[in-house]
Amino acid sequence: MTHFAKFLGASAVLALSAGAALADPALIYDLGGKFDKSFNESAHNGATRWAEETGNSYAEVELQSDAQREQALRRFAEAGNNPIVTVGFSFMTPLEEIATDYPETKFVIIDGVVDQPNVRSVIFNEHEAPTLSAKWPRWPPRAAPSASSAAWTSR
Repeated sequence: MTHFAKFLGASAVLALSAGAALADPALIYDLGGKFDKSFNESAHNGATRWAEETGNSYAEVELQSDAQREQALRRFAEAGNNPIVTVGFSFMTPLEEIATDYPETKFVIIDGVVDQPNVRSVIFNEHEAPTLSAKWPRWPPRAAPSASSAAWTSR
């Protein structure tokens, strides 16, 4: 696994840790599934590590189509999951609207920017990933500047 992928997994750990005291976190994988040998798998590895280290659990869903993005976000928000972590820039548009509908829910988007008070955007430059991955324990995520056929499970 590349340094970039390891860094993404570390981002998922930090994102889940940011909301550990809030409630039960949820992770929404982008298309491709959690074992895609890329971003989703890195996020899955980070979330699994978080669950093992804390003894807590998290909900997760693997999307089967683009149309399920909004449905997954709303379903987890309505269920009280907090924070809800999304993987990929494709969540920017639905999250922009949904974050305003659920102001008490904390959201995290990895590799995208959504300018809402309850959304934390985790962004990075790919060429910086090897450097940042070596330092990830000291690197907290910061706010960026200004489905019915889905496999719903809980870990």
